[in-house]
Amino acid sequence: MTLPLIQIYDTTLRDGTQSEGFNLSANDKVRVAQKLDNFGVAFIEGGWPGSNPKDVEFFERARDMQWKNALIAAFGSTCRVKGGPEDDANIKALLDSRTPVCTIFGKTWTLHVTEVLQTTYEDNLRIIEDSIAYLKANGKRVIYDAEHFFDGYKADSAYALETLKAAIRGGAEMVVLCDTNGGSMPWEVEQIIREMKAQIQHPFGIHPHNDSETALINALTAVREGAVQVQGTINGVGERCGNVNLCSVVANLELKMGYQCLPKGNIQHLYDLSHFVAEVANLTPDEHLPFVGKSAFAHKGGVHVAAMRRSPISYQHIAPELIGNKMRVVVSDLSGRGNLLSKAEEHGLEVEGTEVVPVLNEIKELESRGFSFEAAEASVAIMLKRQEYGYKPPFELIDFFVNVEHRQGRGIFAEAMVKVRVQGEVLHTAAEGNGPVNALDLALRKALKDYYPQIMKFNLSDYKVRILDSDHGTEAITRVLIDTRNTNSRWSTVGAGTNIIEASWRALADSVEYGLMVAH
Repeated sequence: MTLPLIQIYDTTLRDGTQSEGFNLSANDKVRVAQKLDNFGVAFIEGGWPGSNPKDVEFFERARDMQWKNALIAAFGSTCRVKGGPEDDANIKALLDSRTPVCTIFGKTWTLHVTEVLQTTYEDNLRIIEDSIAYLKANGKRVIYDAEHFFDGYKADSAYALETLKAAIRGGAEMVVLCDTNGGSMPWEVEQIIREMKAQIQHPFGIHPHNDSETALINALTAVREGAVQVQGTINGVGERCGNVNLCSVVANLELKMGYQCLPKGNIQHLYDLSHFVAEVANLTPDEHLPFVGKSAFAHKGGVHVAAMRRSPISYQHIAPELIGNKMRVVVSDLSGRGNLLSKAEEHGLEVEGTEVVPVLNEIKELESRGFSFEAAEASVAIMLKRQEYGYKPPFELIDFFVNVEHRQGRGIFAEAMVKVRVQGEVLHTAAEGNGPVNALDLALRKALKDYYPQIMKFNLSDYKVRILDSDHGTEAITRVLIDTRNTNSRWSTVGAGTNIIEASWRALADSVEYGLMVAH
């Protein structure tokens, strides 16, 4: 049996932008739309052309662009009750957008008909049918979103079905069942769709919201019951608790259920798409999302990692490479030898099983004192590197001194002195900086640059400080995380202690040593 092609209808640019904190400029929308088109979705809903200038600009730019996979859709509502579609500003804006597809929503729930629209059941049916027929007569393909379909069906099933019939009479090519409040349970969705199909034989889709954490299962249930279109957003962004996450929808349909949603092979770009959309919206990616989060295939527990080293499928439901993600091993006080052996292999380090034991014990002891190595893999790598036979560190600290002063007429300044041993020679350097860590960094660079000129390409890109036991006030343990990058890569190191300068030096020294190891 050949399964039908499932249309992926993306509404990130419209429904997604109703999410609190998720904002896109017209240029952002164009960039995301191009990415979605390359990914292979069937429809891209660009916005509501009658609602704001950004959406008008998007549609103006979109109609001059070449789209290889997706059709651009403009979104709007049925015409107003008083009047017809021919003199309705919203319908006119849909036509002016000049998109091949128009998606309009109408009222399905009797509560909305009488209390929100404040009209009669008959008039609501009229504006649904007339609005769609008018758009069809003007050359548009029309998709009809039955707003609050499941709530409406539970309130008055006969009338809810009449609204779908009105849309079909008007010429809608697809009727989409919306769980607008996101409160329907999967068994309700299943039963209602089965009853609907007994009376209506017409292509239908699903548009679930996630207020009850059931959007994904409701979408998959609808597809199993015959839905051929799923409307949702990338990363599940949307009003309130969001829309169904199309990343999870596509992955489950293609990898678990045997349906095709995209051009063959395109699902391998899923991880990239998810992170691209988050970055364009200037949001930190949610790394705990299924499939596309960095943590989706991260393994921390020692028992898990030991099993994974024997069989990758022992603790993974799919191969992460299928969707462009990758397996990661996290090192912490929960680690076993397998975690460190995996990390050594990842960094190309030659250590034996017995050689990681001292590092493992040190990590457990340091984590008890406030260190955290989950986000500081370079610190782990350099600890392992020091276990290699014959390894000699590029420098050895003898002393450091940091002084912060306020002087009249000059203000605050910091000065650091560093004494290190490099290749048998003791070097004593000093530098001023805009803070104590900057001064330490500059003094260390000054000492090492003649021996290791590549250090001048290292840039401290982030410096994070966290207080671990705030009830101790200024005596609290402080954790410092330093991110460093050069022209090719980025790495993170950690330090911790009651003295923030000492903690910073530990992270800084590890950062430099790791960077020199990689550069070498």
